[in-house]
Amino acid sequence: MNASVGNAEFLTGTDLVSHLQVAVKERLRPMTAAIDRLGVYPKDFLRYIGSLGAYAQAVDPNFGGAGQGLLGTLRVIETVAHECGSTGFLVWCQNACAWYIQNSDNPFLKQTVLPGVARGKYLAGTGLSNPMKHFAGIEKINIVAQPCQGGYVLNGMLPWVSNIGEGHYFAVAANLVGSNNYLMAIVRGGQTGLILRKDAHFIALEGTATFKCVFRNYFVSSDWVLSIPCTRYIELIKPGFILSQVGIGLGITGSCIELIHRENYRKSHVNSFLHDQVNELERELDELRHHSYQLAEIIGCGQKFVSKEIVKEVITCRIKTSELALRAAQSAMLHAGAIAYLENSPHYRKLREAYFVAIVTPALKHLRKMLVSLD
Repeated sequence: MNASVGNAEFLTGTDLVSHLQVAVKERLRPMTAAIDRLGVYPKDFLRYIGSLGAYAQAVDPNFGGAGQGLLGTLRVIETVAHECGSTGFLVWCQNACAWYIQNSDNPFLKQTVLPGVARGKYLAGTGLSNPMKHFAGIEKINIVAQPCQGGYVLNGMLPWVSNIGEGHYFAVAANLVGSNNYLMAIVRGGQTGLILRKDAHFIALEGTATFKCVFRNYFVSSDWVLSIPCTRYIELIKPGFILSQVGIGLGITGSCIELIHRENYRKSHVNSFLHDQVNELERELDELRHHSYQLAEIIGCGQKFVSKEIVKEVITCRIKTSELALRAAQSAMLHAGAIAYLENSPHYRKLREAYFVAIVTPALKHLRKMLVSLD
């Protein structure tokens, strides 16, 4: 099935998934080891799958999207993360930025930036780790905004933002000086007042173009503001933000199950004594996938608040995804045995990627805190 959008045409549904699977096999798989071990950033792959519709699924057709809702986005992320969790995370980053703009009331950003993000013409990150933690009462907001003629001047620092670089877009939230209000806006790498620093090396996700962002009198025009105040807006985008991350965990878990099947060809006579057997993991993955797809259909293309009960289901689904990915990755290591200890083994890579699913904002502890707050 295809969705015609102006002069663009995007794949949707099973057609999109099948084309993505080919792209993953032919374009991503040959790079996976280099992405993980050398920190190679898969820029060309990200742009190519954007042309297929990987970032357009939940975007309104009036703004260059396919209008298929969050379910399409979830399936895209899962398909890519099945091969490479690092790249699956980048696909989530791109879709998250599109989600922010899609759910804003800013016609300028929807008309000028959103179509390019949806096509992969503009690459984009998220930048919302700090505000998500701030509004959950975990840490203070890191950026302040001083009103000025025509917009705001931003100062502060974000420790790590992924899928960014010169010309890349991402969102930030800032505390308005002299008030208890906040704003959210889209900023762009390479502009005056924004310094990107590569100052850390990670045990996984090294190929994600992750930088420290230092704002020194960075001017953001009022045209680029997503919302002010933004507390209610954060609550609007949060269910989709969280649920779409489930795709990363689904993909990693599925690939771990494949590794276990592979090891059982030779070692099933002894692997049968391990916990988290492959049939059990497959059953839990199928149930979790089915539930996440149902929630994605409820959320759709966003632009509406969902009930407190649905929010709780989304958070619970995300928690279960983290826990299942960790169990599946550990089980893959144990099923493989000593060979998994090789530095370049896929089992070891999947283990490190699974930990990321449990740590990336909102982390497991953050999610559990949110559930308690809702109750």
